[in-house]
Amino acid sequence: MGSGQPANDPVTVEEAVLAAGDAFRAGDAAAYARYLSSLGLDGGLEHDTRRSLLIGQVIERVADQALAAAWERGWQPADVERLVRRQLRAGHVAATVAAIAHQHCRYAAATVAPGWRSQLRAMGGDPWESPAPAPAPAEEAPGRLSLGDLDDPDPAISESSPDHQAMIEVLSLLWWLPKLPRLAPVPGEARSTAGSGRAVDARVLERVRAMLAKAESTTFAEEAEAFTAKAQELMARHAVDRAMVEGAAQSGGATGRRLGVDDPYAQPKSLLIAVVAEANRCHAVWTKDLGFSTVFGHEGDLDAVDLLYTSLLVQATAAMAAAGRATDRSGRSRTRSFRSSFLVAYANRIGQRLRESTAAAEAAAAEEHGAKLLPVLAARSQAVDDAVKATFPEVEYRSVSISNGAGWAAGLAAAELARLSPYDEVQPSRASA
Repeated sequence: MGSGQPANDPVTVEEAVLAAGDAFRAGDAAAYARYLSSLGLDGGLEHDTRRSLLIGQVIERVADQALAAAWERGWQPADVERLVRRQLRAGHVAATVAAIAHQHCRYAAATVAPGWRSQLRAMGGDPWESPAPAPAPAEEAPGRLSLGDLDDPDPAISESSPDHQAMIEVLSLLWWLPKLPRLAPVPGEARSTAGSGRAVDARVLERVRAMLAKAESTTFAEEAEAFTAKAQELMARHAVDRAMVEGAAQSGGATGRRLGVDDPYAQPKSLLIAVVAEANRCHAVWTKDLGFSTVFGHEGDLDAVDLLYTSLLVQATAAMAAAGRATDRSGRSRTRSFRSSFLVAYANRIGQRLRESTAAAEAAAAEEHGAKLLPVLAARSQAVDDAVKATFPEVEYRSVSISNGAGWAAGLAAAELARLSPYDEVQPSRASA
């Protein structure tokens, strides 16, 4: 189709949508404007309802295919949302969430993995909990756009479409996603693995969230760190008890979860994830270019890492801001190097103290469980190591350097304010079979 011709039928609409996405990705503003004009997205659809519905339905169907292809390449909903948030704008994120919810309408809820569905809920895109666009026909498999049934567009689908131009710009990212390691079954392939222990996990996680919320809200560093220590010890002891319930025979259930690591100070933030992961018997691998760390561990331990890292980042950021800005002797700003070094020091010291809390919890558990504990924990640790090696067989280990001694000292001081001795009122909840 020539870029100056109006797109009035499904074939030319699809061609124009894909060409517009390519032009946007290439930064060709003139070509992009011409394709938008051919689609009527420059205001030409205001009085052409039928054509507007047709274009909306085509864009939805193309987006469905692009997302299905993304899942096959190892991406998950939170990964896609994160990428769009990093590279585009808020309107694009809203369009992406709407498109993800629409695409999931083709699947039965029972065939979507629990962790995957948690991501949908977190972004407000769970189609089984809120109204969502009408599903595509069940017999339709992802692939090239089926154009034959678009001759009579269905208003029930297209009226709920996200912003068309925003979605075209999102498509310019989706069609070029690199392949990632697959961490979970794609939608439609998961099988229910729900067990009685998840209800216990939910209650424990709620208590942990309450502790961490108190840590984030207080203006006293010692109190914040004490609440964080309570949360860590509770999570660590619960994880041990859960491991004993499941036993060594079920220790092979290690999986992965991606956590966002954004600038500024992405490298120190990745270190903070790594030390939190280590304290919770997990292992983190940072993928710098895509802005995330993949954390490997058992499901309950991954929940702990996710919650604790998020809270510690809030606390570290507040402590870093309280430390102020930094200048050299000539008055030039050294704030960036100061804060980077601050976060590295903070992560190192907090990691040490979290490991101490975990060791204390495990020692208490050993008195109860005796010699049966160590083989179970060893088997679970081996399962995590195996999952890392299978997913990243050539992972590189690099050290993190610092360039500002004052920032390092301030970060250590902030971490040292913590009182990590357990509070007597913390009564670890026991996992149930």
